Amino acid sequence: MIDHRSGPRRRGIVLEEAIREAALAELTEVGYGNLSMERVAQRARASKASVYSRWPSRAELVADLAHALMPDASDAPDTGDLRGDLISLFRAIAEVLAGPAGEALRGLLAEVLPDPARTLEIRSRSQHSARRALETVVQRAVDRGEVDANAVTPRRLDAGPAMLRQQFLFAGAPIPDDIIVGIVDEVALPLLIGLADQQREPFVRVE
Repeated sequence: MIDHRSGPRRRGIVLEEAIREAALAELTEVGYGNLSMERVAQRARASKASVYSRWPSRAELVADLAHALMPDASDAPDTGDLRGDLISLFRAIAEVLAGPAGEALRGLLAEVLPDPARTLEIRSRSQHSARRALETVVQRAVDRGEVDANAVTPRRLDAGPAMLRQQFLFAGAPIPDDIIVGIVDEVALPLLIGLADQQREPFVRVE
């Protein structure tokens, strides 16, 4: 049997990145249900101890992987206006959700759902990067005078991404582009710049 751990010794960020890459490759091949920490370690040419010392379980590993793959503040789009930035950002998030890490998140959330505290922890960890990117694009809009700083609240920031996640969890991926644009135009943007500035279709009551 080939010793996958042979070769130059790696530490710190280099080793962690190798483990994340191995986890992503394993997810692509076998999915979350068959993901094995032992196989990840073997593929990364790392010891099992080095994997478990950083991520006690596959749930933590997948949540961290999703965090690493999501756009962060340094990836925040800068198109020159808030609508363009939000559409670009939400498309980038949807692209990650459509990949193996996104499908793994679906399995992961189903696994931890009976434990509310753990579910909240996993969600917070996996969503942190994208939230920072969103805060960055909104702050730029504030600086441009496009958004009133007083209109920026945690709930208003969370509304668009929450609908994106709901679409992903209940309808699957890929998320259609018209859904992404609709979430921006009908939810995220009006909450930040005011409903009066948006053209909306009339409400139709469902009988």
